[in-house]
Amino acid sequence: MNYTLDHFNYDLPKELIAQTPVIPRDHSRLLIYDRNTGNITDDHFYNIGNYLPHNTSLVVNNSKVEKCRLLFNEGKIELFITKTVNDRVAEALVRPGKKFKVEKVTKLNDQLSVKTISISEDGIRTIELSHSLDDPIFQPFRHTPFPPYIESDESLSDRYQTVFAKDAGSKAAPTAGLHFTPELLTKLEIQGIEKKEVTLHVGLGTFAPVKSDTIEDHIMHSEWYQISTKEALALNQSKSITAVGTTSVRVLESAMDKDGKFNSCSGETDIFIMPGYKFKAVDHLITNFHLPKSTLLMLISAFVGYEETRRIYKHAIDQKYRFYSFGDAMLLL
Repeated sequence: MNYTLDHFNYDLPKELIAQTPVIPRDHSRLLIYDRNTGNITDDHFYNIGNYLPHNTSLVVNNSKVEKCRLLFNEGKIELFITKTVNDRVAEALVRPGKKFKVEKVTKLNDQLSVKTISISEDGIRTIELSHSLDDPIFQPFRHTPFPPYIESDESLSDRYQTVFAKDAGSKAAPTAGLHFTPELLTKLEIQGIEKKEVTLHVGLGTFAPVKSDTIEDHIMHSEWYQISTKEALALNQSKSITAVGTTSVRVLESAMDKDGKFNSCSGETDIFIMPGYKFKAVDHLITNFHLPKSTLLMLISAFVGYEETRRIYKHAIDQKYRFYSFGDAMLLL
């Protein structure tokens, strides 16, 4: 079947977009879908150990969200740093765009300014800052890059990090991991389900909107990932692999070689997983509910099938699950 962008659209009542996280983290709801039987079960995340296969490896993305959203002049000027080139040069989304013209120096406040070096076709500016990005002078202006459908609230910044976040570099949270607590991870380890860590710094590749009606024409931005020697060796011994989040899926599917083995590696991936893709590395998937017309929803459709994805999402809406970053989760077996 030839899929267009409209195939991945759906209507979501606004009240189902979660604005705040559940407390405790693991008390979010959990939808369990069995690909073999088609059965859907409703439960809570703290019971996920009742459904995970025995001895599966739980692969999480340990990337940490950077406070990469810089606001000046009471929020009227914004720099969203998407990529750091060096300590003074970066790529950024800017607002308002008319202030950031090529070769123009824009004042951010009395002490800080930026010069726009170039503008790409998608509007991303390459900018040179007056001070190093790691200069403490920027600290008062740094904000957590909450997605636009969540009202910014810095009191929730810790909840927009996973409990296993280590390596700063993400521009958005790997949200499937937000449901885990240290206690739940310990409980799963006692069951024989061990956590393995990979890194993918979430960037535009994950959350950039798809603009092409023909989804095959969409070009993914690349994102940096890494698997250590220790984790690669452990994953090669795993009986099965449960990826926590679509970012972990992208790492695992990018890193498996033609012989079906993982090797320690790091680099850039622009893998775009859509219906028709044959999964090589991932057996099961824990994920949140994703935006309409997103590459993440397309990945889910590749994993469980297009029609089944629509059935799962209809069930979730009918049962009033909470959607998106601070929302509920599903386990796809």
